[in-house]
Amino acid sequence: MGAKAFGNFGGSGRERARRRGQGQLEAQVLAALHHSPVPVTAAWVQERLGGDLAYTTVMTILSRLHAKQAVTRERSGRAYVWTPAADEAGLAALRMRRVLDGEPDRDAVLTSFVSALSAHDEQLLRTLLDRDAADGPGPGPAESLPTADDLTTDDPATAEEPHTAPAPGRHHPSDEARGG
Repeated sequence: MGAKAFGNFGGSGRERARRRGQGQLEAQVLAALHHSPVPVTAAWVQERLGGDLAYTTVMTILSRLHAKQAVTRERSGRAYVWTPAADEAGLAALRMRRVLDGEPDRDAVLTSFVSALSAHDEQLLRTLLDRDAADGPGPGPAESLPTADDLTTDDPATAEEPHTAPAPGRHHPSDEARGG
């Protein structure tokens, strides 16, 4: 259908998929989503990636990105349609916050990060912090903002979905993969 492929790798589909790491696949899926002005199905993403990945692999990557809050999804009939949660700068900021949230000594990490900034980046950060301070006080220590980990759940029963869960006995884990 003349779809543009994001990534050109030699060998069979399975060999190509094995050569790409999870991070690389996630980046390719996000790139495909960013090239669409509207929410798209997993099949659309699969086609844009050159069709060399199994549909279930694309669904797995999309589901992982959803768990990381990098993409959003909503029902469209029996399928999900997917869209990036933020622009590329927002996604980079989310990754940075996730790294920071995963470190036990936030002060040391932030100190090391700030001390390695270029003069321009340091001035930009100072300007942004000054502007934020001028806009009014933020949340105090007792009312800290939620982290990305606070907003995700592995329990499908508590995960926010646009529709209610199917009737008992009618849901199977592979239904989502087939429904795309």
